[in-house]
Amino acid sequence: MMGALATVSTGLLYLGLLLAGAWGAALIDRAARHALGGHVSGGMGPLAPLRSAAAMLIRQDVTTEAPDRLNRVMAPMIYLTLAGVALAVVPLTGRGALIDSEVGIVIWGSCEALTVIAVFLHGWAPNAPLPLIGAYRYATIALPVMLPSMFVLIAAALPAQSLSVTSIVAAQADMWNVLRQPLGLPLFMLVGLTLTMRGPFDYADGADLAQGTSSEESGPARALWQFARAGMLVAWSAMATAMFLGGPAGPVLPGLLWVVLKSVLV
Repeated sequence: MMGALATVSTGLLYLGLLLAGAWGAALIDRAARHALGGHVSGGMGPLAPLRSAAAMLIRQDVTTEAPDRLNRVMAPMIYLTLAGVALAVVPLTGRGALIDSEVGIVIWGSCEALTVIAVFLHGWAPNAPLPLIGAYRYATIALPVMLPSMFVLIAAALPAQSLSVTSIVAAQADMWNVLRQPLGLPLFMLVGLTLTMRGPFDYADGADLAQGTSSEESGPARALWQFARAGMLVAWSAMATAMFLGGPAGPVLPGLLWVVLKSVLV
């Protein structure tokens, strides 16, 4: 009974981090867009992402003439689930991760690979040209990008002699992997920007394609997709923290707070 309660409480902790991280990612996106002189709908301030989300939820759900309705629902759900599973292998405290597996790196790599399917289905579902072009573009760049991601993660796992993310964090007690492999973190961050569709690496939903796979989305479906994208960014930042910055390790502050601070920095 106590074990079940501990698992539930840990799961709620991860869910809370995912929600708070998505909110924080939206705030950072808004601040960056505002700093670059772009239009920011919903204004600024800490409640702005919530206002925008509420506006999308009550907006009419407009679709194309003949969409693939099943994949339209499945794509964001798959992407959000992958974000949750990927985050679950990352230890947030010194007690280990929600999915404390000996092959955590393999689980993470599987989530990476399946993101291609989720994004492709999202572009396929509207049955329209621009979303489909975005889907093909993402698949074309994301598949080869996974190779350097795996090389970087395996190199980070070598000092721990384990594929467990918890063991890799423990092996950084004396020296973080960012010092052992100075190029590892920058490369992993570039991979993360590509697979989470951010900035100049947004090949799926880029402005040159009128937001690509999202160009025909509106209402709740668009809100869910944006939340799934933010959730994957949270998972990626937390993984970078665990692999290269010692995860929850740090003086004075609780481990969870260190994970949050390092993830925001990443």
